[in-house]
Amino acid sequence: MRHAIITAGTKGLGRKVTEQFLNAGHSVTVTYLTDRSKAEELLEKYAHMKDRIMVVRVDVRNIDELEKLVEGTMNRFGRIDFLINNAGPYIFERKKLMDYTVDEWDSMIRGNLDASFHLLRLTIPFMRQQKFGRIIHYGFQGAGSAPGWIYRSAFAAAKVGLVSLTKSIAFEEAEHGITSNMICPGNITGQMKEASIEESRSNSDEKTPIGRPGTGEDIARSIEFLCQEDSDMITGTIYEVTGGMDVIHRFR
Repeated sequence: MRHAIITAGTKGLGRKVTEQFLNAGHSVTVTYLTDRSKAEELLEKYAHMKDRIMVVRVDVRNIDELEKLVEGTMNRFGRIDFLINNAGPYIFERKKLMDYTVDEWDSMIRGNLDASFHLLRLTIPFMRQQKFGRIIHYGFQGAGSAPGWIYRSAFAAAKVGLVSLTKSIAFEEAEHGITSNMICPGNITGQMKEASIEESRSNSDEKTPIGRPGTGEDIARSIEFLCQEDSDMITGTIYEVTGGMDVIHRFR
């Protein structure tokens, strides 16, 4: 049985990834930060799989908490096959770089870039021993070409840095059977984050070229595919799952 660490895996897009991996027969360690009720809801829904689930409160901006996360995972499950870096601070208010505080900037960089470095440092040694590992980071549409993103400068800067890290790790760790890829979700909002593809087909979305809103299942299915053993030829890739929507330039 393979094991996944899924940060922020109790709600939103991360929740669907957790469910996808559980239903595929894997065990999971999932983190949450503030919403304990969603964590308890997950444990209740999958009580019949409780031996395959560990839920931990973790602030990914805190190195000590990341170290305890990995240590606890190894103590209980003895292996780490998948690292899904779903967590990452995001500022919803639309504002220019000059309006950011130092604390907001630090939070964006520490939570979206530094946290990935620390988790890679902590988990890759175990993946090397296993001669197998799958690493997934999250980005945004166009991140691979380092575009400017108005009102999202701090987040975009962190994620574009993560693009290069994703590709660098892919090159460096390929000899150990480890792949590294990035998934870039489209404009998935509200209830659609935890919705299924079937549910979305009953909703039209004129702004998305395929005609329906994106869902958490779209992202989860893509991640599961990239994590499969036979997907080892796919590494250092930036995958966009947007339904054809121009996410960056949808506001004019």
